[in-house]
Amino acid sequence: MNRRVYIIAALIGICTSLLVVTLFSFVLKSKPTKQENQAYFDVINGRYRIYALPLPDQLEFAGEMVPFDDTDARERFDRELLVNVYWHSNTLLSIKRAYRWFPIIEPILKANEIPDDFKYLAVIESGLTNASSPAGAKGFWQFLEETGTSYGLEITDEVDERYHVEKSTYAACHFLKDAYDRHGSWAMAAASYNMGMGGLQRQVTRQGETAYWDLLLNEETGRYVYRILAMKEIFNHADQYGFVIRPAELYEPYRFQTISVDSSISDLAVFAKQQGTNYKMLKVYNPWLRENFLRNKERKKYEFKIPQ
Repeated sequence: MNRRVYIIAALIGICTSLLVVTLFSFVLKSKPTKQENQAYFDVINGRYRIYALPLPDQLEFAGEMVPFDDTDARERFDRELLVNVYWHSNTLLSIKRAYRWFPIIEPILKANEIPDDFKYLAVIESGLTNASSPAGAKGFWQFLEETGTSYGLEITDEVDERYHVEKSTYAACHFLKDAYDRHGSWAMAAASYNMGMGGLQRQVTRQGETAYWDLLLNEETGRYVYRILAMKEIFNHADQYGFVIRPAELYEPYRFQTISVDSSISDLAVFAKQQGTNYKMLKVYNPWLRENFLRNKERKKYEFKIPQ
């Protein structure tokens, strides 16, 4: 009797397993529609397959054509495209954040006659966050203290305008203008932003070349403009590279009112409550405030964003 029960149970188990395998195989073999899966990977016969990415026929950065007839240029762009397409979480977050921050950055670039492509420089520098690097670079545009100060940003223990999106974007525009005036190329201006105008000029003199695409530069700067181009390509053709983000999932722009302050504030937590908010949100909207007080002995006028 026990043996018969065992055999029946075994047969039921085998039949169940066959049914599951059959259904699973059917699911795996059913090809997703174009709308369901635009990414260059799929699952076939139980194996996860990752595809190389087709490159665009041509590409331009700030009006300068990328020399795709140069094998090295194509391979450098291919590398950055692969890295950022398959770094799903980072790229998804950047696209979400761009919905909040590009409407602030784009008009400032335009007003200062800086090509719109440079908004992607902020993406690769910081992921559109107020990041802080091991070298001490800070904010969306990753200014070092010396450079930030030289371009008009206030940097003290209490106030650090590298974390002020609007003011740091204006400072970045001024740097890029100076770099363009020096090198006559927006790609070279972008490279200068990474390695400094003096460092890039030394390589121009050493190598006898004036175009970014023809220079042999350090690893980071050699990848830099291609990284910007990769993010531009992905942002402009997100569906093609498998990034599907519904409007409700984008990060909305902050809604706020602005108040002027030209006095000292002994306690920002108390001040925040007086404005109908709290300390956390005051700092979220005004990350350039670096302490929990503002001495402001010179009675300088500051603009505070107060959440609505």
